[in-house]
Amino acid sequence: MRLARIGRAGQERPAVVAEDGTYLDLSGVTLDIDAAFLAGGGLDRARAALDELPRLVVAEGTRIGPPVRDPGKIVCIGQNYARHAAESGAEPPSEPIVFLKAADTLVGPNDDVRIPKASVKTDYEVELAIVIGKTARYLDSPADAAAHIAGYAVSNDVSEREFQLERLGQWDKGKNCETFNPLGPWLVTADGVDVPGLRLRSWVNGEARQDELAADMIFGVPHLVWYLSQFMVLYPGDIVNTGTPAGVAMGLPGQPYLRGGDVMELEIEGLGRQRQTLTAYPVQ
Repeated sequence: MRLARIGRAGQERPAVVAEDGTYLDLSGVTLDIDAAFLAGGGLDRARAALDELPRLVVAEGTRIGPPVRDPGKIVCIGQNYARHAAESGAEPPSEPIVFLKAADTLVGPNDDVRIPKASVKTDYEVELAIVIGKTARYLDSPADAAAHIAGYAVSNDVSEREFQLERLGQWDKGKNCETFNPLGPWLVTADGVDVPGLRLRSWVNGEARQDELAADMIFGVPHLVWYLSQFMVLYPGDIVNTGTPAGVAMGLPGQPYLRGGDVMELEIEGLGRQRQTLTAYPVQ
């Protein structure tokens, strides 16, 4: 099942994406796709109502919002692909590198991304995002993780490398600029996703940049959910960005960082495609 939120920012309407790509109106089942929906059996209610949901008339060009509203937190994993660790000048980590991204960085999959003031090293990162569906606290083993996952989405963990790596402190300064986490277009429920077989790809101005399978992750999805639950409570609606493959601008010859007017496209087969235009500071 593919879930989406359609409409202007703050006015999104919940929907199910039908097999033919049209939308079914989910607003009779829930007001929104959020923590309360996920925690309260919303996915089961949506499945039970599928045959009765009315068509949602959506005009061409209507905005798609992030598929989850107001996550409590966005947890990110760094250097989770060996080739990306190598292009970053690091050895593959012996346990997950964890950092947090503010929930207010979240935008829709096709919303503009704003290059920060004074930025010269804004970068793209296609990632598989886990959406938590059930509270995970001190899980006994990775085998317990599946019961706590609602589904998956495409995420762009946009980064400013100078802020992240060349300024004193932790990575947060390069990860939390406004609009720095496009998510979607859909939340695809876990029952329909073969994670190891997912192919992650990105393009900038039509030029292919990243292309790798989720099977190449150093720490797989079950391990990550189990591991994170030892250090923090994962609540319904929380998002876990699982790391990016090789091919980011930081690791390429000439380091082709993003500039105003550039277009990022990101795709994970089965989870959908994103497209963002970069806008340069100042914001109008």
